[in-house]
Amino acid sequence: MRLINSKSKIMLISLLFFSCSSSSIYQKVYPTLKDGKYDSEFPYKSSSKQLEEISECIRLINSIAFYTSYIFNYNTFITKKNIEKIDFEKIAIQKVYFNKTASGTATLIYKDQEKALFMTVAHVVAFEDTIISYFINQDGSTSNFIQSISIKTRQTNYIPDLTSGGELDIVLLDKNIDIAFLSKKFSNREPINISVFSYPWGKSSELEWGNFVYVFSYPMNLKMVTKALVSISSKEKNTFLIDAVFNRGSSGGIVLAIRDGIPNFELVGLIKSVPADYQYILHPLTKDQNLEFNPMVPYKGEIYVQKEQIMRTGITKVISIEAIKDFIEYHKSYLLSKGFYLKELSK
Repeated sequence: MRLINSKSKIMLISLLFFSCSSSSIYQKVYPTLKDGKYDSEFPYKSSSKQLEEISECIRLINSIAFYTSYIFNYNTFITKKNIEKIDFEKIAIQKVYFNKTASGTATLIYKDQEKALFMTVAHVVAFEDTIISYFINQDGSTSNFIQSISIKTRQTNYIPDLTSGGELDIVLLDKNIDIAFLSKKFSNREPINISVFSYPWGKSSELEWGNFVYVFSYPMNLKMVTKALVSISSKEKNTFLIDAVFNRGSSGGIVLAIRDGIPNFELVGLIKSVPADYQYILHPLTKDQNLEFNPMVPYKGEIYVQKEQIMRTGITKVISIEAIKDFIEYHKSYLLSKGFYLKELSK
């Protein structure tokens, strides 16, 4: 009996020692965890619950613009100076219809019983109204004569899984900052099936080299969370860099830093872009994306040239939260007139 009591005492003392040691270890391993700064350490405890909660605030957004293109003969000698006097329908030797698409990530930042407001980057929804191409001279230089002019006839921006249909209207857009707000109105007061982002808007100006961040987005149309480290670049105002891998659909994704440990997430920016090169590729003229060509049989159909982007992954540019706050502050009166009460975000 005395032996059992002795063992119990030893176990109790061991547990108390372990508890004190554990606390001491955390203080030594994470000495600056309560310093009021953004963390550079990997989170020391589970954050799955908070990450899942944040993931419910974002959605994939798709945008498609429809164009009518008029193609001209070189001998018509159309220039920008006389283009307004031209009747495209009469002079064009060919009329072509095509579309341009983009996809990215949108975050719900406001909703009430009648409407919702989403935030994303402008380049996902900002298509040119008019696209002009020119004839090429024999020496490879661009001539002054227009070869074709394409006019946007319609554009649709939509979130596939929204209740009451997913089409959205552009409320505000700035190509320079690369920020856009889109709204959705609901009929019959049907509730929206997305959570509003409720975590604090932080200060990217307080980020330092090596700060740890989480990134939420839709790369290749798949909802994902990933981690990255911050690099501070002074080359461009209102942006910073992270080493996250970027894919189509990542644009507009939210970047969150942690201040003094889990669950203190703060929004510090939006994914903007990555460095990229461009090359021209010859493609077969077909609208069937599933069409298989026999590599043993030479292709003899029509071909066209397409400009393709080659992304340099691992270097991702982020729009600072300060730039977004300033944008909201500048347009606060307009947003209030539309019924979007975001004044708490511009503090």
